[in-house]
Amino acid sequence: MRVLIVLIFVTLLSACSSAPSQSLSSGKSPSLSNTSETKNQLLQMHREWKGAPYRLGGMSKKGIDCSGFVLLTFQSRFGRQLPRTTAQQRELGKSVSKSQLRAGDLVFFKTGWSTRHVGIYISDSQFLHASTSQGVMISSLNNSYWKQKYWLSRRL
Repeated sequence: MRVLIVLIFVTLLSACSSAPSQSLSSGKSPSLSNTSETKNQLLQMHREWKGAPYRLGGMSKKGIDCSGFVLLTFQSRFGRQLPRTTAQQRELGKSVSKSQLRAGDLVFFKTGWSTRHVGIYISDSQFLHASTSQGVMISSLNNSYWKQKYWLSRRL
């Protein structure tokens, strides 16, 4: 019983931070500098993945976690290799203020004592992410939950 409790606790602590990392590409994708094209690519990704369920450590439409979804989005839409975990993705690029967000910026949230969540900013306070409750979806930074949990943003 004690082992089960420890396993559950470790799983909760790791949240969107599971699986080994992958290499980071040093080159910038031209499409990320084009805000309109970036937004279109993110909306297309949403159309293709909408409702795909959340699964910790998942990397497919049968189940995907937040950092895995960010990794796959940047890989498939922008030709960029990102690290696998939220903690590693948080180290990328440069810090950007919430008021200066543009399409393609990563937005991070503190969703628990040690859990973190990541999504991709689209525009107009909207971001794309793999939600634990509703799967892949678009949410608003102005939503009371996300507004309270917002932590930081990074530009790649």
